[in-house]
Amino acid sequence: MSPSSTLAPATARHHDAARRVAGLWSFTGKHRVLHLTWFAFFLSFVVWFNFAPFANTIQDQLGLTDVQRKTIGLVNVALTVPARLFIGMALDRWGPRRVYAGILTFAVVPNTAFALAQSFEALMFSRLALSVVGAGFVVGIRMVSEWFPPKEVGTAEGVYGGWGNFGSAAAAFSLPVVAGLLGGDDGWRWAIGGTGVVAAAYGLVYLRAVTDTPEGVTYARPRRQGALEVTSPGGVAGLAAITVPINAVLLLIAWRIWIADAISDAVFVGSFVVVVALLLVQEVAVFRVNRPALQRSYAEEDRYPFRSVAALCIAYFATFGSELAVVTMLPSFFADTWGLGPALAGAAASGFAFMNLVARPVGGLLSDLLGSRTRTLSVLLVGLIAGYSLMALVGSSWPWWLAVVACMCCSFFVQSGEGAVFAVVPLVKKRVSGQVAGLAGAFGNVGAVVFLTAQLYVSSQVFFLLIAGAAVVALAATAFLLVEPKGSFDEELAVDEPAVPERVVADRGARSPQPVVVPVGW
Repeated sequence: MSPSSTLAPATARHHDAARRVAGLWSFTGKHRVLHLTWFAFFLSFVVWFNFAPFANTIQDQLGLTDVQRKTIGLVNVALTVPARLFIGMALDRWGPRRVYAGILTFAVVPNTAFALAQSFEALMFSRLALSVVGAGFVVGIRMVSEWFPPKEVGTAEGVYGGWGNFGSAAAAFSLPVVAGLLGGDDGWRWAIGGTGVVAAAYGLVYLRAVTDTPEGVTYARPRRQGALEVTSPGGVAGLAAITVPINAVLLLIAWRIWIADAISDAVFVGSFVVVVALLLVQEVAVFRVNRPALQRSYAEEDRYPFRSVAALCIAYFATFGSELAVVTMLPSFFADTWGLGPALAGAAASGFAFMNLVARPVGGLLSDLLGSRTRTLSVLLVGLIAGYSLMALVGSSWPWWLAVVACMCCSFFVQSGEGAVFAVVPLVKKRVSGQVAGLAGAFGNVGAVVFLTAQLYVSSQVFFLLIAGAAVVALAATAFLLVEPKGSFDEELAVDEPAVPERVVADRGARSPQPVVVPVGW
């Protein structure tokens, strides 16, 4: 083999990568939709995270206890887990354009209530409603996948997730400045309230500025509503199984609030009853909606491996779940370990979140370019394991600046791993990709709650090793469960039509529908 033929694939990949990066500066066609959508995600995260920069200020002004302040932070994620599931169903049914616009315009109501609150109860219930806004992420996953072909979807989803996720960091460093410019004791109220108004206004703009699909492409919807449509008996059993931890984490949140004496025994018992009832309703829906799958009615070419969904959920548990948990505890970690002041500790910890701008798009780009999405995710998970193992060695004997470097190296693999996960999610099964994204996203939040709860009882070193152990499990799931999606690197859009069961096809004497292939010419 000649040297030129050996170098040709690498050169082609370099040119392809350069072309994709250059395309990000475009604001036409599919790139226009990408930019409008990541900014919608960005604003939803600004609203979702607008409490954290003012937590101490609000505590002092309203006379909250430490327990009450932490409780408000906890309820901020309480409904995000189930909301991601229901929003996934909604967007698969009504389309991402209307659902994203609805989430952003809804945000102004509880956000304004929070900005005007004068009591702990008002703060807590308005924040509980705002936790729904944090589920907006899954909407853009479906929108972006409708506009980009499989060959480019990893890069596009990485940019969407990475740049949009930066909204949390933007809220942290910009809202205090806005509050300071407005001045007075109510500066925080104006700053927080303003984010909701901006989000609602942009929601109306988004509704008119985008369409769910390119012209001439039909938006594929699930044939059955009420739960994720799976296509095999094993898939039904798997869906029923992974529904349990999504609901169990709600009990964990309620328990944490209860042991902090923020709610009474009666409220905790009531929460337990409500969550169990919700679980039962969901389990009934799983079996009711997927009766055709239990009867093995799906044509072979219309089936998809549910085990891939399970593997992606576990991988996102370890990646995004650990990111949320680590970003939450890092400021305290730097302050306690090196005695840094709040401002310097916060700045040192912010490097972990800032990596989102680059690392998540790089993860998606690598998944697009390296020829195997499963292998790319596996390699990044190995890096994640090494990164958290390194973090477990960090201590006061290290210079704090070297610890920041270690954090950012670890963060690269965490967030590029997230990008690699969502390079696969929209390719598993197009017409239910919103619900698949909702499931994976929900498991990210489950991971955050589990890791943060564990952190209450273990040292920082054990905490990092626990995350590394979860990543080992994710690596095993990726290796043994995740299946490379069909057509992962196609250059044309494949539009998934609603399923027609084999028995119906046989009665009609017709072949099962084939995907509609649309050239990418915009």
